[in-house]
Amino acid sequence: MSTEDQAQDAWTVMEKFYRAEAAYVAAGGFGKASYDEVATYLDPEVVLYQAPGLPFTGTGTWRGHDGLERFLATFSETWSSMEFLEQEHWGDRDTVVVRNRVRFRARATGQEVDTLILQLIRVRHGRMLECRPFYWDPTTITTATSHS
Repeated sequence: MSTEDQAQDAWTVMEKFYRAEAAYVAAGGFGKASYDEVATYLDPEVVLYQAPGLPFTGTGTWRGHDGLERFLATFSETWSSMEFLEQEHWGDRDTVVVRNRVRFRARATGQEVDTLILQLIRVRHGRMLECRPFYWDPTTITTATSHS
């Protein structure tokens, strides 16, 4: 398989993951939606590294299917919806970098946030193995999700 084919495979996995993640959040997340579709696209050893300081990052490191489910539970408590407005991607082998322009709606305030997130993602055997998101404007996200 060529490098380009492998990168496309990684992007295809992520496209499916993003759709499943958005549906899970929209359905209310933990206890209200099935996590099975999301888990389909996660390697058993998946690790999500979130930057500390955002309302949904917790300790910053989330491991395995259970860890990602706990993260998405917190994420779903924070956001009532997420819509991918634009996506660009670049890849090499099993690594893909994705530039997402996303619109979130905060559950606590109803406020919408239109922001950029850059993600560095590694995929193994057709499933996400590692994700490192970088938020363009974390202050706006924190403000939107907090009651004044």
